[in-house]
Order: sequence, then C-alpha cells, then structure tokens
Amino acid sequence: MKRYLILFLITFQGLMAQVQFEARVSKNSLGINERLRIDFIMNVDGDNFEQPSFDGFKMVAGPSQQISQSWINGRSSFQKIYSYILQPERKGALTIKQAAIEFNGQVYKTNPIKVTVTNAVAQERDPNDRPQGSGNELLELVAEISKTNPYLNEPITVVYKLYFNNIGVNGFKELAKPKYNDFWNQNIDVKQLSVQQGSYQGQQAYYVILKKTILYPQKSGRLTIDPLSLDIEIEMASNRRDMFGQMITTQGNKIVTAGAKAINVRPLPESTQPEGFTGAVGKLNFTVTPSKTTLKNGEGLDLIVSAQGTGNMKLFTLPKPVVPNALEMYDPVHDESVTTSLTGMSGRITDKYTIVPQYRGKYAIKPMQFSYFDLSSGTYKTITSKEIMIDVLDGPTPAEANTGAASKNIVAKADQFKNIKSKTALIPVEKKDFYDSSLYLGLLFAPFIIIPIIILARKKKEAMDSDVTGNRIRMNNKLAKKYLSQAKKHLNNKEPFYIALEKAMHNFLKAKLHIETSEMSKDNISELLLSRNANAETVQNFIALTENCEFARYAPASSASIQQDYDKAVMIISELEKQIV
Repeated sequence: MKRYLILFLITFQGLMAQVQFEARVSKNSLGINERLRIDFIMNVDGDNFEQPSFDGFKMVAGPSQQISQSWINGRSSFQKIYSYILQPERKGALTIKQAAIEFNGQVYKTNPIKVTVTNAVAQERDPNDRPQGSGNELLELVAEISKTNPYLNEPITVVYKLYFNNIGVNGFKELAKPKYNDFWNQNIDVKQLSVQQGSYQGQQAYYVILKKTILYPQKSGRLTIDPLSLDIEIEMASNRRDMFGQMITTQGNKIVTAGAKAINVRPLPESTQPEGFTGAVGKLNFTVTPSKTTLKNGEGLDLIVSAQGTGNMKLFTLPKPVVPNALEMYDPVHDESVTTSLTGMSGRITDKYTIVPQYRGKYAIKPMQFSYFDLSSGTYKTITSKEIMIDVLDGPTPAEANTGAASKNIVAKADQFKNIKSKTALIPVEKKDFYDSSLYLGLLFAPFIIIPIIILARKKKEAMDSDVTGNRIRMNNKLAKKYLSQAKKHLNNKEPFYIALEKAMHNFLKAKLHIETSEMSKDNISELLLSRNANAETVQNFIALTENCEFARYAPASSASIQQDYDKAVMIISELEKQIV
C-alpha cells in the first residue's frame, strides 16, 4: 500500500510539472471578410479562465467548451478547450493577448498571437454558416465598372449593387471600404436606397444601389480597386409556421464582397503630344477675355483665362499669359464652377489676372495656346486665342517716370505722421456699485421664485412615474404614432414599410387594450375589441391587415398597393379610436 502511495505522488508531481496551456488559431493570415477560430487548450482542469479582450475583432460565437479524458496503457490524458469564432473589424497586424487560468494556486498564461488581416478575399461560403431558408435565396454584392481600359484621366464609374431575392435585408455594416489608389475619386450621393427590379445572371431579382463613385485614373498601367465588403443582417422565411399560422422567419448575418477589380489604363500618345500640354482630357473650349482694352492713367483691367466643357476640370492647369514689362500683372484668382455626376466632371474653370499699366502707350498681349486630348477622336486638339491690344491713353512715358521718382519720395514723407490719432476716447474711472444694480436684486430674489417651481415640477413627475399603467399606455401610443410616421416615409421601400406598419398596429393595440405582445392572438384581439364596442367589420379588417403585413414583406408589391395598405391602416385606426370605449 505504501509503495502505491509513493507511485501516486510521483505521478501527481510529474503531472504538476507538465502543465500546458496554449492558444492556437485556425490561420495566421486572413481577409477582413473571413472568420478566425481560436482555441485555448489546457491539459489540466484549470479554474477561473480569463479570456483576452480580442481588440480589433468581433466575437461571432463562443466560448464553447470541450473536455476529454482517456486512459492508454495505464496513463491518463486530460484536455480542456475553450473555443471562439472571431470576425476582424479592421485591417493590419492585430494581436490576440494572453488568456489565463489558475491551477493549484498558480496562474498560467498563453503566449500572445499575431494575426495579419488583409483585404477581403473571394471565398466559398459554408452552407451551414447561414440561416436555413428555402434554398432559393439570392444575396450578392456586385461592382459594375463602366470601362476597364480607359485612357489616362478618362472618367469611369463604379456602381455597387446589392442583388437579393427571397430574403430580407434589415441592415448592413461596412467591413472594408474600397480604396482607389492612383485614382482621383469622388462619391456621387445616393439620396435614398430604393428597391428596383432587375436580373442577376439570368435570374429575376431585386437590387439596391448602395454606392456610386466617379474615378479618373492618374497613372497608366494595371491599377486595382480594392473590394467593398459588407456584414449584412438578413431575415429569411422558413418552411415552418407558428400556432397562429403565421410564417416563422430566421435571422442571421452574411458577409458579402464585391471582389477586387483590375483596370488597365492606357497612356496618352506621346509622339503627337503638343508643347505646353498640361494633362487636359475631354471635350473643352478655351477663351481669353479682357474686361476692357482702353485705359486711362491709374486704371487696370481683368484678363479672364478660362476653359469650359466636360473633362478632368480639376486636374489640369490653364496656360499663363505673357505681357510686356510695361504692364504689371498680379497673381491670378482661381475659380471653379464644376459639377460631378456619373458622366464625369463638367463646368468651367477660370484664372482671373489683374493687370495695371505703368506707362502711356499701346501694348500687345500675345496669343495663348491651350491643348487637350479629345476622347471621341483619340487625338490632341489645340485652341489658340487672339492677340489682345491694350491702349493706355494717358500717363507718364518711361522717360518721365524716371525723372519724377525723386519728387515721389518727397511727397511720401508728408504721409509719415498720418497714423497718429487726433482724438481721444475717455471712459469713467468709477463704475456703478454692483449691490445697487438690478442684476444683484434679480439674483437675490430668483431662488424664492425658482425653488417652488422645481418642487411643483418634481411632484408632478413623481405622480406620473408612479402611474405605471398610464406610462405604458402613453409609451405605446407614442410608439404607434412613431411607427406609423416611419411607414409613411418608406412608402417606396416595401420591406421597412410593412415592418413599421405592423409595429404601429401592435402598439396601438397595446395602448388601447392594455395587453402585451404574448397576448396578441387572433381570437383574443377579436374578443377584446368586440367587448369594447368595436364594429365587427372594422375588427375583421384590422386582423386581416395585420396578417397581410407579414406575407407582403416577402411578396412583390406595387407602390399603389403599398399606398392602399397605408391608407387602410390610417382609416382602421381612426375608426377604432372612435368606437372603443
């Protein structure tokens, strides 16, 4: 017996000396649209397991626990595992910090693990990793490119569309935004997300335009647009129904990715490129216009150099005029009146130069040349302005200006004292005493007025707070009006319209009948409404419209039928307001 005890102690001490606690991940590099499994494995039954904070990750599932124990050839083995499924929230190098356990009074920790999160990658989804539906569901994110082989600085558009069918979309979150390296880009506002009918790969489907972007490539060669990835909250109808015959829906999340897109940008022809070309591409016109050409002594003129039309208006520079030395030209004031749409930039850009002549005489502003690459013909176009003659009628000649320089210096000395003030503004030294002011009296008596008001308001609030039933009725009334207003805003968007309409009708019942959601069976609603003197036909219409809200969310509906359902709901609620006692 003593020998067995010694062997047991030796074996126990050996186990104590070999405590293992480690963390393992399913992969060390993954796309931002992929998921990561991490297991914390120990060979002893540790206590007080502390999980790390998982900074940079969202916990999708976990912790799940597995315990296994076996005896092989007289030796026992034990294993305990805590498992998590994580979704990265940002790209870059992320670190999973240490987890900890306690065993026999000692603390054991895992080593930190570094994980690299890259751009979204194309992947085949596991059919088990989504809510179960009928099998005919469609949910795809597509990036439609207007042109994949443009010229340098030729506009192209990217339109992101979400195609779906037999599935409800309750919301989405961007996991990865597209990057447009080496592109000038601007988003085109999508004012309202509206559902439209179309087809996807030959299959009838609905789609929503989520994002529109106009791009101007700034570099030739092969350029890549990083993908857009979304985490979408979905809702699908199942093949099951509840005890009231209503369809049971399942909810979950699905990650969709538009995929990276490659653009092959062609360089502009170099052999025929004109001198002074500054990168203008499109269909443009060029003008040089003086505000006037005849001047008196001391007057100036504005020389307006402008280009107008369609093209990369914000991405090139206008030529600079060359004027004689006798004309002093100041730096230009640049102005842009440009609009950007899916067809590209259009409008007008202007450089306005102020020119002031120094001497009397006639001076010529040389013709200016402006070149651009015409996309329609694939050739360069050059526009030449006319020569502009400036006639200065009076003023000194260059010789007279030199002899008059000394007298100008004498005149300038007469102005050296002009900044000295000749008047003094005096303010009184003694001010009125604060204790005799109306502000002091107001502050003195203010507490005697404010404190009673606060006491009355507090008593009123306490009375309202103690009225639990009244508060619930008021809250339900408020929610009914809120959801009815939301339904009106979504008349052009079927899914959120019917969700808001159903919530409005349910909260109306809660306010009027003082019932909870669990009591809202068809028979109970009918019995309660009829007992409150509601008209039988109105009650039947109310129940029919409530049931229709559930099925209409998954069936195609026209804007006319949606409007009819809204008008019917308003009418029914108004009638019940009058009938219920």
